[in-house]
Order: sequence, then structure tokens, then C-alpha cells
Amino acid sequence: MGSLLSSLLAGDAAAAPSQSSESSDHSVKTFHSSARWQLHFNEIKDSSKLVVIDFSATWCGPCKMMEPIVHAFANEFTDVEFIKIDVDELSDVAQEFKVQAMPTFLLLKNGKEVDKIVGAKKDELKNKIQKYRA
Repeated sequence: MGSLLSSLLAGDAAAAPSQSSESSDHSVKTFHSSARWQLHFNEIKDSSKLVVIDFSATWCGPCKMMEPIVHAFANEFTDVEFIKIDVDELSDVAQEFKVQAMPTFLLLKNGKEVDKIVGAKKDELKNKIQKYRA
């Protein structure tokens, strides 16, 4: 029984680092459930950290074109949180933020929209990230 307990505890300990490394990873976070998104939004809404939400769809050509650019920005601007939301998967979240075209990039601070970019506008997105991240 002691070895069973040890293996269970070791299993928990082994799982813990992967969770913490995810939070320090500067990749783009993706949400597949409205409930998980809401929990995360509640955590970040009081933060002055810039959050960039990429509203996209799998069938959207310009969205696919912007995807590697958004990932590059996530690696470049490590003090900014990047989130990707599929409008077909989380249509309620897209409606909540009044997203009507893809891609739409919302820039949030303290849970409030500070700017919005509609379309695959790489340079405009980069300029606005630089403007609001400070």
C-alpha cells in the first residue's frame, strides 16, 4: 500500500511541472469551452496586462494567414497574453464581444476593450500591441 501511495504522489508531482510550464509558455492560449473562457476572463479582467484575443474560424483564409504572425507576436511580446477563440466553437463569446468579421483582434486591459482590428492587418496589429502594452 505504501508503494501505491508513493506512486500516486509521484504521479501528482510529475504532473505539476507540466501545468506550471504551460503558464510560463508564451504561446497562444486556445479555449474550447465557454465555461473555461469565462473562468480565465474572470482571472485576467482585473489585470492591467494587455490581452489580445484573436477571433477566427477554421474556414477563414485570412485567419490562417495571420496565425503564424500571431504566434510570432506572442514570442516577441512576452508581456502580452494572446488568446485564440474560434467563433464557430464559442459563438456566444464572439457575440458577447460583438465580433462580426474574421479575423477580429480585440485588445483588452482590465477586462475592457481598448482597441479592435478587423481584418488581417499585421502592421496595424503590431503597432497597437506596442502602443497598449506599456
